[in-house]
Amino acid sequence: MKDDSLPLEIDNLRKTFRDFWGRPRVEAVRGVSLSVKPGEIVGLLGPNGSGKSTTIKTALGLLRPSGGSVRLFGLSPRSAAARAKVGYLPEISNLHRFLSPLEALEYHGGLLGMSSSEVRSLAPALLRRVGLSDEAARRPAGEFSKGMARRAGLAQALLGDPALVVLDEPTSGLDPVGRHEVKQLVRELASEGRAVLLSSHLLAEVQDVCDRVAILVDGTVCAEGALADLLARDDAVRFCARGLPPDAIERFRAALEAEAKGGVEIDRPSRPLEDYFLSVLRRVRAPADSGEGRNSPEAGR
Repeated sequence: MKDDSLPLEIDNLRKTFRDFWGRPRVEAVRGVSLSVKPGEIVGLLGPNGSGKSTTIKTALGLLRPSGGSVRLFGLSPRSAAARAKVGYLPEISNLHRFLSPLEALEYHGGLLGMSSSEVRSLAPALLRRVGLSDEAARRPAGEFSKGMARRAGLAQALLGDPALVVLDEPTSGLDPVGRHEVKQLVRELASEGRAVLLSSHLLAEVQDVCDRVAILVDGTVCAEGALADLLARDDAVRFCARGLPPDAIERFRAALEAEAKGGVEIDRPSRPLEDYFLSVLRRVRAPADSGEGRNSPEAGR
């Protein structure tokens, strides 16, 4: 059953690219299913050629699916009503080199049906929110570094108060401070109730901000779930004791519970997302007689 409250719902999506004669050439997406809820940040991961960009473009109505379905707020992604609720930052920020960010936002706002006066009242604060100064907001984009262009593109994606924000490599070209600011902004967007779909090759950043991830390999979702579930190690238990004197560290658990001033916390240590990601790739690309299913929930453990 379709859930019209979901900002994004992808069900068994398939996309095959064909040649001039209609013959299938590349099966880029093979039965992908994915959803994003309000207030949730979902990471879409995969190596180059895994189908991430094709999935995103099809979800946004920029490509027609070969099979399956995509719904944005219960509507077709090609409908104007659905697109009006979506903000999209593509992998490459193509800004008009002679327009300033303020002018570009005014033009983009017109495409969204916003008046010039409305855009002018919103644009300065929006540009400052993404880290562009008032002086930079008036400079031609042709003078921008890649990082500054990325910030301007992010402001463009957020114009119109979208309920679903799709970000493709949002921190590309940014320095560490800029990356931290963008990650903080992504968290803020989710805290405001917006749904966020984020695609990135920077796995540590995905681990920092995402609630769930889906890993695509060869057009198929090979692992999907909450990060805490995917990265937890079932073969180890970690004890964290507050206020414990050094001479008690090597004692048994009972002694720790008795002596720790701040109590004892027990959890399961996590592996880095990058390690898990690579283990999924190794499993999927192993010989078919390995005995492991592509979508096993125990993938990479």
